[in-house]
Amino acid sequence: MKVISYNLQKHRAAGELVELVRAHDPDLLCLQECDVAGLPEQIGDLALAEATQANRLGLALYYRASTYRVLAVKAIELKKSLHDRIAKPAHERVLGARLHDIDEGRELIVASFHAAPLTALNSLRRHQIRAALTQLSALGPGLPQLMVGDYNYPVFKENLGHAIREHGYALTLSDDHTYTRYRVFRGHYDFATSTGFEIERVTTLPQGSSDHRPILVTARFD
Repeated sequence: MKVISYNLQKHRAAGELVELVRAHDPDLLCLQECDVAGLPEQIGDLALAEATQANRLGLALYYRASTYRVLAVKAIELKKSLHDRIAKPAHERVLGARLHDIDEGRELIVASFHAAPLTALNSLRRHQIRAALTQLSALGPGLPQLMVGDYNYPVFKENLGHAIREHGYALTLSDDHTYTRYRVFRGHYDFATSTGFEIERVTTLPQGSSDHRPILVTARFD
C-alpha cells in the first residue's frame, strides 16, 4: 500500500497533484491545507472519499476505487490552540476513512491529520495526536490504522515517540526533512503513526511550490 501525504500550503500546490499521482501511483492521497471547493472529484485513478467542509484550511482523502471500498468517513475536531481560537484556520483537524481492501479481504483505517501550528505547545500537539488516534479507532476497534499528515512537531520527537508507543502505536519519520520555509524550523514535520501495519519506508519527495515536501509512505499489513 502506498500513501502520499501533502500539505498544500493554503492550496498553493494543488496544481501539482495530477503529476504527483501520475509519477508515484499511490493507492491513497491525504491532503492538508486545501481549498475544498477547488478540489476535483478525481485525480488520475483516485476518487475523492471525503473532504472537510467547515475549514478555511481543509483536509481531503482520495482512494483507489478499484482497490478499496469506503465503509465510513469521520471528520474530527480536536482541542484548539490559541491560534485556532483567534484565526480559526481549522475547525476539524482529522479526516479518517474506514476502508475495505478488496484484494486482501481486510478492513483498515486511514486518516489525514493536521496538528496545531508552531505557536502552540508540543504538549497540546501530543494531546491532539493521542485524541485523534483514539477517536479514529472508534471507526473500527482493532483494525489496522495509519494516520499521516503535518504533525508540526519540529523538536523533542523522542518525547512524542515515547507518548505514541505508550498509546500502542508506532511513529515513523521520513528519510529527509519535510519543511523548508524557515531555516530555524527546518525539519521533519510530516510523518506517520500506525498500528497493525509494517511501515517499510517513508520517502520524502522533491520540493514543489508548498513549504512542505510531500511524503510517500509504503506499508503493508502486519
